[in-house]
This record gives sequence, C-alpha cells and structure tokens, in this order.
Amino acid sequence: MEILKLQNLPLLCASSSHRRSSPATISCLRSYLLGCSCINVSTNQREYLRLPRRSNLRIWKSSVNCMASASVTREKEDRNEKENLVSGDAIRRRFLDFFASQGHKILPSSSLVPDDPTVFLTIAGMLQFKPIFLGKEPRKVACATTSQKCMRTNDIENVGRTARHHTFFEMLGNFSFGDYFKKEAILWAWELTTKEFGLPPEKLWISVFQDDDEAFSIWRNEVGVPEERIKRMGEEDNFWNSGVTGPCGPCSEMYYDFHPERGSSDAVPNNYETDLIFPIIEKAAHMASISYSKADDTTKTNLKVIGDHMRAVVYLISDGVMPSNIGRGYVVRRLIRRVVRTGRLIGIRGDGLGSPDGAFTPVLAETVIALSTEIDPDVSLRKTAIVEELKREELRFVQTLERGEKLLDQFLVDALTQEKPCLSGKDAFLLYDTYGFPVEITAEIASERGVTVNMKEFEVEMNNQRKQSQAAHNVVKLSVGNEMEIAEGIPDTEFLGYDSLSVRAVVKGILVNGNPVKHVSEGTEVEVLLDRTPFYAESGGQIGDNGLLYSLGDGNEKSKTVVEINDVQKSLGNIFVHKGMLKEGSLEVGKEIDASVDAKLRLRAKVHHTATHLLQSALKAVTGPETSQAGSLVSFDRLRFDFNFHRPLTDDEITEIEALVNCWISEAADLDTKVMVLADAKKAGAIAMFGEKYGEQVRVVEVPGVSMELCGGTHVGNTCEIRGFKIISEQGIASGIRRIEAVAGDAFIEYITSRDSYMRQLCTMLKVKAENVNARVESVLEELRATRNEVSSLKSKIAVLRASNVASKGLVVGQNNIRVVVENMDDTDTDALRSAAEFLTESLQDPVAIVLGSIPDEGKVSLVASFSPEVVKMGIQAGKFIGNIAKLCGGGGGGKPNFAQAGGRKPENLSMALERAKEELLTALSSDAVRSN
Repeated sequence: MEILKLQNLPLLCASSSHRRSSPATISCLRSYLLGCSCINVSTNQREYLRLPRRSNLRIWKSSVNCMASASVTREKEDRNEKENLVSGDAIRRRFLDFFASQGHKILPSSSLVPDDPTVFLTIAGMLQFKPIFLGKEPRKVACATTSQKCMRTNDIENVGRTARHHTFFEMLGNFSFGDYFKKEAILWAWELTTKEFGLPPEKLWISVFQDDDEAFSIWRNEVGVPEERIKRMGEEDNFWNSGVTGPCGPCSEMYYDFHPERGSSDAVPNNYETDLIFPIIEKAAHMASISYSKADDTTKTNLKVIGDHMRAVVYLISDGVMPSNIGRGYVVRRLIRRVVRTGRLIGIRGDGLGSPDGAFTPVLAETVIALSTEIDPDVSLRKTAIVEELKREELRFVQTLERGEKLLDQFLVDALTQEKPCLSGKDAFLLYDTYGFPVEITAEIASERGVTVNMKEFEVEMNNQRKQSQAAHNVVKLSVGNEMEIAEGIPDTEFLGYDSLSVRAVVKGILVNGNPVKHVSEGTEVEVLLDRTPFYAESGGQIGDNGLLYSLGDGNEKSKTVVEINDVQKSLGNIFVHKGMLKEGSLEVGKEIDASVDAKLRLRAKVHHTATHLLQSALKAVTGPETSQAGSLVSFDRLRFDFNFHRPLTDDEITEIEALVNCWISEAADLDTKVMVLADAKKAGAIAMFGEKYGEQVRVVEVPGVSMELCGGTHVGNTCEIRGFKIISEQGIASGIRRIEAVAGDAFIEYITSRDSYMRQLCTMLKVKAENVNARVESVLEELRATRNEVSSLKSKIAVLRASNVASKGLVVGQNNIRVVVENMDDTDTDALRSAAEFLTESLQDPVAIVLGSIPDEGKVSLVASFSPEVVKMGIQAGKFIGNIAKLCGGGGGGKPNFAQAGGRKPENLSMALERAKEELLTALSSDAVRSN
C-alpha cells in the first residue's frame, strides 16, 4: 500500500505552536469545501521566529480538508439518508456545530474583498483574524469557528483539469486565541474525522514536522495512531510560515487512503461532481444539449470550468466587485469571459433556452443563487443586480467576440508560418485593448493551436497604456515590521470626538520619518500619538480632522508649543496618528497638551457625511433598492459617492434625487445615534458601509424614516444643519460603477455663489438676461456650425483645385497603363484630403492608385489611399497598404480595399513615407519600365 502524497490527496491535518515558547497560543483547524489542502500546524519552536512581545501570541494552526458532499457516481443505496449527512450544506453545518459544542463562537464569513492592503482577495479563513495574530487587536472571543468564502486565481489554468482545483471555495476553520493548544486541536481533529464524519481510523495516515517530537507523541500516545502510520517530513511539507517573523511553525497533516489496493492512482473523488457544483454543470450541459456522463474529457473539462467560474463571479459581484479592466474587476471580467467563450465552445447559443440574442450566464447564475442560501444568504437579496450585471457583461463581450476571434485566427495563421510559432505581444494587446480579449484567453486559444504568446512584449504595451497595475497577492502576509516596536507599550487611543472638540491629552509617542523619538524642535514634521483625542481619524470614507495640538506653558514664550495637525490616521488597530508640523516651541514624550479640532472644518465634514447617507437613500428610492454603495469620500469641500449601476443617471433622475435630499433636509429631523449588537442592527435594516469591518457592537446612525446605516463617522445633530444639497457631477468610473460628486452646507453655498457669478458674467458677455442664455448660446453655436461647414466646403474645393494640378504629376505604369499619383498636400486637413483623393480617382478613371499625405496640425500626419476596382483586383488593398505606410510616421490606420485613411505623430517622416509608398506601388503595379505621362 502506498501513502498518497500531499498534492494528490490531502484530506485532514492539524497544526500547533511549541508550548515552551509562550503560554498564550492561537490555534486553527481549517477544512475546505471544494478545495483540498492540508492542516498546517505552526509553532514558534525557533527563537528567531517568535512574535513580538506586544502580542505574546503564537499559532497552533490545524486544517481539516474534507471532500464536500457525495459524488454523483457513488452507489445509490440508502441515497436519501446518506445525502442528508454528506451534502455540502450538511458538512458545513456539522463542522460548525461540532466546534460550537466544544465552546467555539460561530462567526460569519467576511467579504471576498478583504480589509487588508496586502491581500488582493480573501484567500484564507484566518485572514479576518490576522490583526489578532499580529497583536494589533485584542481577541474578542477565546475561540471561534467559521465558514469563510475564499477566492484564489493563481492556478486558474488547472481549474477543471484536475479533480480539486477551484477559484471559489469555502474554508471551514476553528481558531483558538490562547484557549487551547496542540494536544486539544489534534484530539478534536481526530474526533471530528473519525466520529463526526465517520472515516475509518485504519485508513488514516499522519505526517508531522521532522523535529516535532511533541506532535508525534500526541498522535501516537494520546490518539493511538500506530507509529508506522506517522511519518516525519521536512519543512517543504510540514512547516507553515508567512514571513521572516510572525506566527509560524511546524504543522501536522492527516492523509486518507481511499483505496489501499490501488496505490495512489485514481484515488481522489471528483470535487465537481458534488451537490455544491454539479447542479450548475447539469444546467450548462442541458443548455448545450449534451450529456455530462456521455461527454468526452474535453467537454467535461469545459463544463467544470463553467461550474467553477459561475460560482466565483456570482459571489464576487454579490460582494460588490464589478467587471472592469483593472484590479479585482479584471478578475471578474476575466472569469465571465472564460465562461462565455467556454459556453460557446460546448454549443450554448444565445440564452441557451431558445433566444439567440439573449445571455446564458444569468440563467446559470439563477442556479448558483439557489444553492447559496447556506453559504451566504445575502446573495439571494442581490439577485437582481447580479443577474443584470452578468447579462450586460456577456452581451458586451459577445458583440466583440466574433470579430476578435476572426482577427485572432488570422494572427495565428500568420504565426504558424514561423519556425517557432509565436503571437506578438502587440497583437495580443490589440485583441485585449480593442476587442476585450483577456490575454489569458488569447493564450489559451493560441496554445490550442500550438502557438505561444510573447508576454514580455504584451506587458510593455500594457505598461505604456495603464498608469498602474494591480496583481493578485496569493500569500497572506503575516510578517511583523518595526511598527510593532514603535507601538510597544502605547495603549489604544481613547476617541472623545463625538462629544467634544477639545480635550487635555498626554503625548505617548512621537515619530519623525517613521522612527520613534523622545523630543522634537520647531520646524519638524511629526506624527504624534496621544492617550486621548477629539480628532477623528480617517475611516469609513471620512477624512481625518485638522486642528492644533498646543500648550501655552507657564506664560514664557519659550515654553509655548503649537503643532498644526493636517491629517489623522489609524494604525495598529486603534492607535490614532496625528500628522502635522511643529510650528512653535518643542514637543517631548510625556508632555501634557491641549488637542483642539478645527470646528468649522469638522462641521463641513459632518454635513457631508450625513448628506451622503441621505444621498444613498434617495438613490435607492429613485433607481431601485438593488443599487448599492461601492465606495465613498467625505471631505471638507465635497462628498463623493460610488455606486453600482449599469447606466448614466438621467437629468430628471438627478433632479429627483436632489429634490428628495433637500426635502429631508428641510424636515429638520433629529438624528438618532446608538450602539447595537451587529446582528440586531442588520435585522433592523441598517445598511453596512462598503469595505468596512465591523465588530459585534456597532454604531448605528439613523435619520428616522429615511436612512439607517452602520457608521463610525461624525454627523450633524439635525438635518437642518445641512442647509442645502447639490449634485455637481455624475459619471462612470468603471464598467457598472457610477460616481456622484456633491456639495452640502457651506460648500453648497460657495458652489451656488460661484455659479451665480459665472452666470452674471455670461449674461454680460452675451448681453441677455439669465433666462435667455440658453437660447442665445444655441444661436451662437448654430452660427458657428454654419461657419465651420462653409470653411470645410471651401477647404475641400481648394484641395480639389490643388489635386487637379497634382494629376499632371502622376506616373503611368504597367501594361494596363495604371495611373499612380503620390503627393504631399502640405497642410490640407483630413476631410479635404479625402475629397481630393476621391476627385482624382473619379477624374483619372480606372485603373488608378492615389496616395496623398498632409500635415493638418502640428505633430499630426494624415494619409489617404484610394485604389480603383482594377487595382484592387490585382491584389493590392488600400487598407493594408496605407496602414503599413502610416507606421513610418508613428501611427496606423486602415479601411476598405478601395479606400482607406490613416494617421501618424511624426510629420518629419512624411516625405520619406510618401517616397516609400511610391516605390512600393511602382514595384507592385509595374511589369514594364516606368514612363512619364
């Protein structure tokens, strides 16, 4: 009998910290639903790996990897009874209930969009506990258990090709924050596996880190696993780490041998054939009019890709990630387009239900949503938004897919003529930029044809276009920097700013250029840490307060201290960092100072924050309840609100939204602010801010009858303090994401005043009253349009006259007496250049080939090619010809075989380009000597 390797069959595992390092421990036992991995136990056995003193925590990390639900190919005896125990929902419930019965608190899954700048998407169950692991936040419970939604795309090419690779999966985990340690975690892992899930003990094998005698002893002596089924392995297999410092250490893993008589061949069940994914696969197969059980391996792989990716995109969109060309949005777009292309490959047309013009991803999404109840109940509440977004994205992609596929096919045919077939990065970028093909899809299609893609060249093209690129981080970084040392011994800052704008505080720390100091002098930029503060630190979209830290001393000018604060941020959980400039005197740690917030600026922030809440309610009332927040900014001069919506707002909708907000302002309603249990707040209908992280106790801000949101920001006491509200812009910032900018309070008054000033100046210039400005401007524009048309007509006539003179300079070549005219038309504009080419083609008669160029503006080149029917029949196409010539001028272009236009950015090369055009035309068209006309 062979022991199955970790990568082939990881099923159950456990992990721990070495008891001798510290009495306080963190323990984690995790299990994957549709995503296999091992239990890793980590310990700070080595001195250099220990955590900083601030946390005094070490990890005992343990994972149980359970196959989710029964394979559809398993025997059917006692099927109904077994499915009740081994369905995906049952495994999740039994896991959580098991650890709840052992005193663990069941906590909800966090969003797939993590509140962590080091991680692109939520990739592990421990991520929401990372601040506790690093000692940045105190534990709220002694031990917890979760079912965490996870998303990984680092090995997307393996999805559907192996039995266990997935993008979206759930990670079940139990976590101990010093409550229990290695022994208990191992015993519970064994009990869960053998008693709760009923796996036969004789088929279980254990691996431990080669130096971890303690874990070996527990498995052998406490659990009773025979020594020959416990294997010691090295760091590559049995040591969990996340960086040079932080929670790390040895891990222990549990393996299950499904069929000892088979060795390691074909032993793992297929994760896709489970009740968590297979209904989606069955639906896709039905829409393609095929049978999964009778399909070949390639078709089955395609169906698995669809099943996996549909789960991923539904949960990502539900968590507020909309398709776009950057960041997380690009992940969603890439997955959707893989589904669309794969669906077309297996034969799904239109909506798969008979409508050739429809979209099929929304139909599949219905199945995903129906399966989501136990995973994430909120998904069904966002059903309309999810389905509509998928429909828009699919139809948008289909519009360009066929054109892009034809172009790609042409590129691949050309590439296959090379000795080493390779698609250029420029061509791959053209497909990406113009036709919406993710480069990964281009690479997949090319690979199917035996062609590689020049990715280095593609990245060069991408970097030239985009200002920033975001790459997925697939490692949870737990290493600890010097920030922990800086915060050593500094308590969390007590925030008093809800009730007071000025308090007496003690300086607990001073940073200069990120380094702690004891004393600073006048003229130094500083970061000040206080024991208490009235300053609001940036969070929830609201920027930090401005103000002063000062001390008048004993009246002596030398003892006076003034620090101008221009920003406040949170660090290491709840330590407020006051950033500013020491304008007068000196400052030292331990000094008592007065901290005073700029009251006028605070009021402007409060006004804009409350107005943001009213705006969200008005948006939902006007556009529908599925509209949701995607980001916000509350500053002193304006507010910004990003929201998920598929089209621009109409003028009437904007007017209606403004009217609603101003109506609520005029009602002079008192705001109600209270602290509630998170679950109670959600039941009451409170809306959570996008991307925010909440504890069990939350602050709820309510405008009675209008708005109720979870919010830690500052707000007005009564809506009448807002005075007025005005939307100043509405625009799209990404696919499916709109942005509103607005002003309220003093900023509203300033905006209206400035606009009134502009209007008065305009009235003076146009010599009309304000109510007549629109009519007068329209009249002026009409006059301008007429003048431009007249000028354009005159330019065309002049160009035609010049062309008639150019005609005499043409050459006659070949046996068919083909007339060739290649000429520089100086500063003729593009439209006039076209008219001149058309005139020459008609007047010189068939066969004729015309190429004209000009420099209409500084730094700009225009080119036109016009070939008569007889010339086109000879195999020379205007579009391809002029496109190649334009490259010499730093540009490009194309068009039809008989007529094409192009442009460039290097006018200094025009003469050379036209000379090249003449040479190539003469070579292509002439079989006789060239003779003058």
